[in-house]
Amino acid sequence: MSYLVVSSLADMPKTVAEHGALDLVTLINAETRVERPAGIAAPRHLFLGFNDIAAPIDGFVAPSSTHVETLIDFGSRWSREKPLAVHCFAGISRSTAAAYILALAINPELDEAALAHELRRRSPSATPNVRLVALADERLGRGGRMVAAIEAIGRGETAFAGTPFVLPLTL
Repeated sequence: MSYLVVSSLADMPKTVAEHGALDLVTLINAETRVERPAGIAAPRHLFLGFNDIAAPIDGFVAPSSTHVETLIDFGSRWSREKPLAVHCFAGISRSTAAAYILALAINPELDEAALAHELRRRSPSATPNVRLVALADERLGRGGRMVAAIEAIGRGETAFAGTPFVLPLTL
């Protein structure tokens, strides 16, 4: 089984190349232009356009159950032959939430709290988008355990951008 690799938009091309990723998830504001790396075929790039907000705000696109469903579906089709790269603008909120969600969707045996602590260990700045996590918790039938685990690790260290990191699919 392969792994997930998380980065910011700025670090994404280098991260994709270094890890040999063939699949990419982009979670970013819909109007942000993202150049797909040459090694990623168009059908293997999921672009989810929404704002990094935890509750609906007029004029912004909040993460939705459709976004979560599309993310989980994309992850279920990932071959795992090479790492799956996940990025957002800063590599702190949307991408860390998506990686957490994908790991639990792909490996339902993972413990939510143990994975959240591993996420914190590997990314001190990670502050997963709680709305995305809550929507996924409901979709995956985790009974609030995903949200509780993310709340338990708290807000990450203050940073302009996160440092790229690997999140395993097994602990």
